[in-house]
Parts: sequence; structure tokens; C-alpha cells
Amino acid sequence: QVQVQESGGGLVQAGGSLRLSCTASGRLFKTHAVAMGWFRQAPGKERDIVASIRWSVGTTYYSDSAKGRFSISRDNARNTVYLQMNSLEPEDTAVYYCAVQTVGRMEYNIWGQGTQVTVSS
Repeated sequence: QVQVQESGGGLVQAGGSLRLSCTASGRLFKTHAVAMGWFRQAPGKERDIVASIRWSVGTTYYSDSAKGRFSISRDNARNTVYLQMNSLEPEDTAVYYCAVQTVGRMEYNIWGQGTQVTVSS
């Protein structure tokens, strides 16, 4: 069974930076993980993807709002994915979730509990 745990959220002023971490556990992770992604959900809005990374080859994807400001990376040895967020804006305030897509699944099927990011103006 695979589980993920996020950390690194908090309160930051506009223009500041935060780095989120997500560590996966479970003996099946290394053989079953296809991709890991960061999503976010602001109050009253749907959950949207922010960035993702293919676990084996490292190919990345960014939403339009994340391009140029956020960077996703992974540490294979630590089963950890990071989201470096720079030039944060109040509009980035949301709960950020880490998720894993496993082999044979078309969607992200394993989710963390989420970590709150609040950007003050």
C-alpha cells in the first residue's frame, strides 16, 4: 500500500517563497508509481493540478499559473517530490495536495491530506 504525506505549507507574504515536500511510503511505490503531482484547492473552487512529474523519466508539466514561478522536482532515493514556489501571490492561497498515479490507472489515485498555503497581501 502506498501513502503520501505533504509538508512545508504555511503563511508567507506576497512575493515570498515556500517549498512543499511530499514523501511516499510503501513497498510498492517504486515499482508502481507512474507520476506524482501537486494539486491545489482554494475555498469555493475546484481542485486543480499545479504541476506533475513522471517518476521514472522526470518529465514535468505545469499549469499556466505555475509556469515561470513554480518548479517541481523529485528525489528518487527519498521517494520525495518537491514544489518550489516563488513570487507567491494571494491568489496562490489554497490547500495543496500531493498525489500519486500508479500503474494501470488513468487518474491520480493516491492522495495526501493536504497542506495549507496562505499568501498575505
